[in-house]
Amino acid sequence: QVQLVESGGGSVQAGGSLRLSCVASGRTFSSYVMGWFRQAPGKEREFVATISTSGISTFYTGSVKGRFTISRDNAKNTVYLQMNSLKPEDTAVYSCAAAFSASYTITEEKMYAYWGQGTQVTVSS
Repeated sequence: QVQLVESGGGSVQAGGSLRLSCVASGRTFSSYVMGWFRQAPGKEREFVATISTSGISTFYTGSVKGRFTISRDNAKNTVYLQMNSLKPEDTAVYSCAAAFSASYTITEEKMYAYWGQGTQVTVSS
């Protein structure tokens, strides 16, 4: 059983930055691959980034490579998403998720067992 709570969302102008945080409950955070997903109005939820249990390996969807950085601090049971050079098309509800897997390149949302409530990110032009 894992509970996830996101924070850090808000409104920003194009080119700005935001850092999202996701705090997990429990004592087994370091056993989970963590991912970020987003869902824009009228669109399907899409994969954004994932990070291995150790935090050494990361994987991103092409549209955010070079702009977003996922990281984690297992001592704080927290995963982060640093978002730079934000674009209007980044506007969405961002959710963190946890998966128990031997690999970290998990892009399919059905592979994630636990989800946070989401935090809104709005980027204006």
